[in-house]
Amino acid sequence: MSRIGKNPVNIPQGVDVNINENSITVKGKLGELTQTISEGITVKIENATIFLDRETESKNHKAQHGLMRALFANMIEGVSKGWTKELELVGVGYRASNQGQKLDLALGYSHNIVLELAPEVKLETISEKGKNPIVKLFSYDKQLVGQVAAKIRGFRSPEPYKGKGVKFVGEVLRRKAGKSA
Repeated sequence: MSRIGKNPVNIPQGVDVNINENSITVKGKLGELTQTISEGITVKIENATIFLDRETESKNHKAQHGLMRALFANMIEGVSKGWTKELELVGVGYRASNQGQKLDLALGYSHNIVLELAPEVKLETISEKGKNPIVKLFSYDKQLVGQVAAKIRGFRSPEPYKGKGVKFVGEVLRRKAGKSA
């Protein structure tokens, strides 16, 4: 982690970064994010670049150094470009639809699952004939969009025999052979 923390984070045009005593606020065209700075980590801004430094070479400070740098880089990319997660529903009769921020999933249970999403997450469902339904999530907060995607995937995780369930687009599943004759 210590090598990641040494890399500077560039601030693109249109992104405003403010450092308070123990927190950093990043504001861009898509939104605003705030993160507290861990103890033992110092943050400086010079020439539209963020530099992080740690007090000691202890294992905890090295880990926090890399973590803070990664979080700041994700915040800056989020408010300038945004983060997208795509989920694919694999299985006969699996459907997804949305009305505003309500996601309605039919995943083979006796009832439909209705999930109300946070207003920061933009939701889109794609259902084409002959293809698996796709749920697209978009947000400026990487942690939030990942958490929502993991929650949706957790409703019906992919099983190893036929691959039925909710999976990320591009995810490679470990498949099992099943019974041998």
